[in-house]
Amino acid sequence: MFLLRRVPLRAIPRFPAPSQRRALGSVSAIDSAVFRTLFGTEEIRKVFDDKAYVNRCVDAETALARAQSKCNVIPSHIGDLVTSRANDLELDYERLRRETEIVGYPIFPLIQQLSASCGDEAGRYVHWGATTQDIMDLASILQMKEGLEIVERTLRSVIKNLENLSRKHRDTPMAGRTHLQHALPITFGHKCAIWLSGFQRHLERLEELKPRALMVQFGGAAGSLASLGSGDDGIRVRKEMAKDLGLTDPPITWHVARDGVAEITNYLALVGGSLGKIALDIIIMSSNELSEVSEPFVPHRGASSTMPQKRNPISSEVILAASKILRSNAGLVLDGMVSDFERASGPWHLEWVAVPESFVIAVGALNQADFALAGLVVNPKQMLRNLYSTRGLIVAEAVMMGLAPHLGRGKAHDAVYEACKESIENDTSLLEALRTRKEITEKISDEQLSSLCDAKNYLGSCGLMVDEVLAASR
Repeated sequence: MFLLRRVPLRAIPRFPAPSQRRALGSVSAIDSAVFRTLFGTEEIRKVFDDKAYVNRCVDAETALARAQSKCNVIPSHIGDLVTSRANDLELDYERLRRETEIVGYPIFPLIQQLSASCGDEAGRYVHWGATTQDIMDLASILQMKEGLEIVERTLRSVIKNLENLSRKHRDTPMAGRTHLQHALPITFGHKCAIWLSGFQRHLERLEELKPRALMVQFGGAAGSLASLGSGDDGIRVRKEMAKDLGLTDPPITWHVARDGVAEITNYLALVGGSLGKIALDIIIMSSNELSEVSEPFVPHRGASSTMPQKRNPISSEVILAASKILRSNAGLVLDGMVSDFERASGPWHLEWVAVPESFVIAVGALNQADFALAGLVVNPKQMLRNLYSTRGLIVAEAVMMGLAPHLGRGKAHDAVYEACKESIENDTSLLEALRTRKEITEKISDEQLSSLCDAKNYLGSCGLMVDEVLAASR
């Protein structure tokens, strides 16, 4: 039986407090008053909700004004004035919604309200030389920058949990499975370290993609910056904006070069793929027939409305669904890369759906994995019982390799194959079947044969590879 460790309720992803709950009526699981906590966290939603997006659009406009003031493209005091007035701006969101529906984009209606709040002197310089996509792209990049910080923090917590499991179970033997059947003995620490290695690489990928994908956007109507003249004013402004916002200054406008956005979204899909692999393993390993692991025990978590005995792997099920959503969204942003000429006539809109959803789903899945792995119940005794359940058949390769120096590999394979066949048909152990074959017993001692048939003696370099992965983390 499992040792059930009761996990504090506060450790589970919780339903939002009454003050945080939105009115019922959402059509999306990630914003649903019922499902929202399963598929995301309040922290990541606040980065990508409507108000946050509009605020980032305002941040983009104020950064543009500050950069242009510093570069003497507009009067030197205007940037600070626009920034100050923007900080006090109280937007009419209903007006913004109505006018966005008419225009098709929110920036022109937003500029009207922002310019009016800045007064005649500063208002005339708001959005100077920019185009709508400059501001929308820059707002999205600022959201993604903040979103990736949350992804990284949760990713590091998942990694820490996997390190602990790998270290603790470095030498815990279990059955390795291929095609859902026993293959060779491994250790549970080895399995966890394989999971861990993927997330170590995800951390490397994240550090590499930040300077490549988090780029400032300022190109003007067709990406040429012609609105600021034929000199280098536009380039100097763009460079100053990048410095101001902590972003990369690209060598050229990327309005229709969407690889950076696609890379970030596909990165989230890669993380989701690794999470999905862990979730699938946990789901299968927690089945009654295997009973090798289970998710943390919390009263009524994973309960059934009709079967009192049920304890379903809820976090893993949510993660598995999330990983599929992330892969689907990755395809959407790849489609968005195929843009026409200097301004896309539609593919860009796919990002408006896929990017925010991917971040919410990815952080939600990481959060579920963090919970599941931090309190994962591991049953080494059941792992050992399962390892020996085939009565030695799992180490058939070990016997074959032990006999190969004496019989040759081909003959050793045939001899062990026949012994395995006899073991299965006569319901005996592999060792008993091997002992009846003279071509084997004449070559090695019974003590050697018994040692070859002990699954715990055929773990290869599992422990050493766990050490290598843990060393990489350090």
